[in-house]
Amino acid sequence: MTKSYQVKVDGFEGPLDLLLHLINRYEIEIHDIPVSQITDQYMHYIHTMQELELDLASEYLVMAATLLAMKSQMLLPNSNLEDDMSEDELDEDPREDLMRRLIEYRKYKQAAEELKEKELDANRIYTRPPLNTEDWEEEEPEIRPGEASIYDMIQAMGNLMKRSKKETPQEAKIQRDEIPIQMRMEEILGRIDVQTGGTPFHQLFEKRTRPHIVVTFIALLELMKSNDIVCVQQQHFDELIVFKMEDAPWS
Repeated sequence: MTKSYQVKVDGFEGPLDLLLHLINRYEIEIHDIPVSQITDQYMHYIHTMQELELDLASEYLVMAATLLAMKSQMLLPNSNLEDDMSEDELDEDPREDLMRRLIEYRKYKQAAEELKEKELDANRIYTRPPLNTEDWEEEEPEIRPGEASIYDMIQAMGNLMKRSKKETPQEAKIQRDEIPIQMRMEEILGRIDVQTGGTPFHQLFEKRTRPHIVVTFIALLELMKSNDIVCVQQQHFDELIVFKMEDAPWS
């Protein structure tokens, strides 16, 4: 019986968040979205998440269908459109509703980030600390510039899985790795602990079988969730580097 590694990832904030990530990553002008490019990139993320057996909300699939329909509509010759659409519909850009939603979402996200910054600034103002240091509460690590997002990890995983498919012969029979996630978490921490200067993301995937890739990815998510590790990316498209939280560049 095949074991399924399904997780619900809290880091996903919705399809608009993914689209905004793609717009920022590829430096796309939000008022002139290249539908074909953004759709292809969005579908790449969706397929990768499905291969990793992540629990995708239905809204991601609804957005995928919307983008594919929009892409098909914009690829049709104008003469075909004129036969099926009214003059008002022809004047309306099919991207308009999506652009409006993205602009509103970006405003909401920026406002949320500003509020978070104010909260962090307020938390830096301290009165006299208690004399008994054992009573101090451990602070949550602050999100720093250069810290990779869940979407950066999905992109890295997509590239890794694509290379793995090319390297694995079609006729090869692969024995499934039954690795407990907790054991893989311990292995990752042990690997990172002995390697100074951070560990390149791809080096944590020694075996390129799909079960090993999925378990390793979920183990990394769990370690990030518990603040044991952090993934850092200096610039878009750079290699992800994994650090123990106390060894992060800003520590």
